[in-house]
Amino acid sequence: MSKPIGIFDSGLGGLTVLKVLAKNFPHESFVYLGDIARLPYGNKSPETIRKYGDQILRFLKDQDVKAMVIACNSASTVYLGEKSFEGIPLLNVIEPGSKAALEISGGKPIAILGTSATIRSHAYAQTIRRIHPATEVTEISCPLFVPLVEEGVVHNEITDLVIKRYLEQVKTRKIETVILGCTHYPVLADDIRKYLGQVNLVESGEVLTREIEALNLAKHSGTRQIRVCITDVTDHFERLAQELMYPETLGPLEKIIL
Repeated sequence: MSKPIGIFDSGLGGLTVLKVLAKNFPHESFVYLGDIARLPYGNKSPETIRKYGDQILRFLKDQDVKAMVIACNSASTVYLGEKSFEGIPLLNVIEPGSKAALEISGGKPIAILGTSATIRSHAYAQTIRRIHPATEVTEISCPLFVPLVEEGVVHNEITDLVIKRYLEQVKTRKIETVILGCTHYPVLADDIRKYLGQVNLVESGEVLTREIEALNLAKHSGTRQIRVCITDVTDHFERLAQELMYPETLGPLEKIIL
C-alpha cells in the first residue's frame, strides 16, 4: 500500500474536509486525527495550539504519510506560511480559502466566520488584504458553532437563534461571500443559507482539493484505507462521525494517546 495523506483537526469537524477529499481522490488512502480530548482549540493561546499541533503532526509523520493537511483553522493560523513539517509537505486552509473567496467575490465585501482564536489572529483578513488591499473584510467570532455541531444540535430553533445572533450584520449589509473559517461550520451550511439567502460559502474541503492536486503526489495503488483516529472515544462521537462521513463507510474509530 502506498503512503496515505494525513489530516488533523481539533475535533470531528475536520471530517467535513476528509469527506470532500475522499470523494475527490477516490484512490488515495487517508489517516485522520481529531483531538477530541483537548477540544476546542478556538479559545486557546497560540502557544498551546502550536504544542498540540506539533504533537499531532509527529503522530501523522509516524504513520508514514506523504502530505499533511491542517484542517483546523485555529491551528492553521499558527502554521501560516509553513510549507513543510520535518520534510513532509504541509497544507493549511487560510491562504487557499482567502484566494477562493477573492475569486468568488470579485472585489466585493467578504465576511469571515471563525473561532475566537482564528478571528483574533486576523489571519484571513491579513491574507486577503495582502492579495487585494481594497477588499472590505468583516470578521465575526462564532464560538457557539463548534459545540452545537459537536453535540449534534443543528437544523433547529436553537441553531437558528445562534446564527441570527452572529450573522445579523452579514444579512443587513448584504455580504454575498462568506468564508466558513472552521471545519465544523459546513455542517451548519444549510442553516446559514436559510438565514442569509443567496450567499457564496467558501468551505475548506473544496479549496484544499486544488492544493493537493498542485503537490502532484504519487498516485495511490492497492487497497484504499481510511483511518479515523481520535484522542477520546464516546458512543456520541462514533455516531456523529458516521453521520458526518455519510455515505462513506467508516470502520471503528481508533483511540490514540499522543
